[in-house]
Amino acid sequence: MAIKDVLLTLTSYPEPTPVSVIEDAVSFASSLGPHIAAIACEARVEIPGTLLSSLLVDVAAIAAGEARKSLKNAQDLLASFESAAQRAGLPHETILERCVTYKVPDTFVEYSRHRDLTIISVSESYDQWYAESVIFGSGKPTLVLPERHRTKSFELKTVVVAWDFSRTAARAIADAMPVLENAQRVRVVTVFNEKALDTRHSAEEVAKNLSRHGIDVTVDEVDAAARPIGEVLESHADSCSADVLVMGAYGHSRLREFILGGATRSLLARPPLPILFSH
Repeated sequence: MAIKDVLLTLTSYPEPTPVSVIEDAVSFASSLGPHIAAIACEARVEIPGTLLSSLLVDVAAIAAGEARKSLKNAQDLLASFESAAQRAGLPHETILERCVTYKVPDTFVEYSRHRDLTIISVSESYDQWYAESVIFGSGKPTLVLPERHRTKSFELKTVVVAWDFSRTAARAIADAMPVLENAQRVRVVTVFNEKALDTRHSAEEVAKNLSRHGIDVTVDEVDAAARPIGEVLESHADSCSADVLVMGAYGHSRLREFILGGATRSLLARPPLPILFSH
């Protein structure tokens, strides 16, 4: 399926999403030419208080002040997005929602289920709860962007695909096909000596399939050498100067507490590059 409708989620509280994320998201979308919508929430803070604390501190005033801060951040982010999308010539829209802080991820998931792809960033200052919610709740592929400063603008030259012969990896390739077709080159990497692999169906067969889509494919085999799988994939992506890593996301939800696979956990905690997750 072509990617024609993209959602960019922007966090307004406690700290706003960096503008660099907006620029990267719009640059990525420009390579595909879809409609792109950006959503931000005016997050209302619920501050629990006791009778004693209410006598000492104006809890309602604090909550109202935090909501105003969130609203200002959301409006500024959407204005930055509007400007970036206009410069890129992309059809776009902005969405401003209002909800309590703990409902923000649910709001993002609700909107993401109506799009082909969701773009979300992961902050280094707090956990990846929002990204986990979208990856495992949307039913659609999710592009996770790091918030760290980038020294160059985003380009779609080299894409690395993590292949371990699993159903989840196969689904990730299918979900990422429009991205792979627009990349200049694709490298399919299989990590050995990390877990048992069904080697009856080799990476070469995947490469044949991708080549029939007109994709320039290279097959790589990497020895884990007792290293964690996330570290291996990060190192290989770096050695290839990859612009995007495509991989399946392993995990399940139990009362909103996510139990993640090793590679998903480590790479999602601090994504070293844009990662397209599929679950």
